Amino acid sequence: MKSVLIIGVGQFGTHIAKRMEELRCEVMAVDINEECINEIMPYVTDAMIGDGTNEEFLRSLGIGNFDVCIVALGGLFQTSLETTSLLKELGAKKVISRATNDVQMKFLLRNGADEVVYPEKQMALRVATKYASDSILDFIQLDNNYSIYELKIPRNWYGETLSDIDIRKKYKVNILTIKRGNDVFIPSSDTVLGEDDIAFVIGEMRDIQKCFRI
Repeated sequence: MKSVLIIGVGQFGTHIAKRMEELRCEVMAVDINEECINEIMPYVTDAMIGDGTNEEFLRSLGIGNFDVCIVALGGLFQTSLETTSLLKELGAKKVISRATNDVQMKFLLRNGADEVVYPEKQMALRVATKYASDSILDFIQLDNNYSIYELKIPRNWYGETLSDIDIRKKYKVNILTIKRGNDVFIPSSDTVLGEDDIAFVIGEMRDIQKCFRI
């Protein structure tokens, strides 16, 4: 069970806190706003009113005891930057900070963040990719090169086996799973593809586009 500190429980921080609690993490939520703390209290292990830029307050939390510290602050970027830097100085094992643009991301990484999340950009990429083609049902970016796509099976694949289409060799695209009705399974080379099948595939975007003719 991981111990997690979340500083900032606006909408973004609240979603993280609730989900991590569901995943059986011990969640400590911190926010300077009393109303936010009162709202999140029923959903987390503990919650405190406090300022993430106050060194003595952070020190009192025992920062080194948390497995992960998440800076989910909105508003003034300077506050996020100061909080990130202080957490690292106080011995945080891992600091994950929120950015709203590329410049913020660079500064956060230079000032103690081990990882930066960029929810607006990530959601924009997901929405743009999903709605760029009727074939794409969903999209998860893994890094700058590889992503996982949920795609409709092309019409010319109906009745063919994975061995027949051989997309791994032709396009460097791997089919991870197939969704058929309510069932999801890992296909074999002799799995016959059907009209209503949905494929979860991994590959580079340019290869996916060639393979699925997007």
